[in-house]
Amino acid sequence: MEKLAKMALLADFYGPLLTEKQRNVWDLHYQQDLSLAEIAEVEHISRQAIHDLIKRTERILAEYEQKLGLVQRFWAEREKLMEIKTLSQQLREQDFTSQSAWVRHQQLRAMIDEVYVNILDI
Repeated sequence: MEKLAKMALLADFYGPLLTEKQRNVWDLHYQQDLSLAEIAEVEHISRQAIHDLIKRTERILAEYEQKLGLVQRFWAEREKLMEIKTLSQQLREQDFTSQSAWVRHQQLRAMIDEVYVNILDI
């Protein structure tokens, strides 16, 4: 996974655990794509201090992931959901013994599709 995407996921999952200053600098750097010099000017601190803060924040987020594994679990669950979605799409009405079973399958499939779309939006 490319670094920017990985950092975005880490921030999505663990961002609330960061300090306000860490979140703000993180947002300016990764979301708004400001340079270190531009962030330093906004924050009224040195470029080196911004660099150190970003690196420390990256390390903190990586440690949270190492300990909690939420992003890894997210990807594993996403893969399972993709497989479930594919398998459910392969089922046809004639695969069911009753019309009510087919209707229940259609309801489950709609719910899976909704969850799938929500997960992809993350």
